Amino acid sequence: MPLFKRTSKLKRSYDEKLVELISRQRKQFESYEKIKGMAVDDQPEWQAHYKLQKATYYYLFKEARIRKINGNILN
Repeated sequence: MPLFKRTSKLKRSYDEKLVELISRQRKQFESYEKIKGMAVDDQPEWQAHYKLQKATYYYLFKEARIRKINGNILN
């Protein structure tokens, strides 16, 4: 039985790391959105960085949904 408790501890640990990563990525993505709103001339390199930030954030969010992580951090 101790093996199952260990597994739940590991899952909880990785879930917490995922939530922290999501919150950091959310801040980066929101800052990119602010910059995009202020930018007059969109450069292709900047658009690529923006799309990468957006894709990363949504991927992490999807991973949290798959792992069934609850909490107000995901809202």
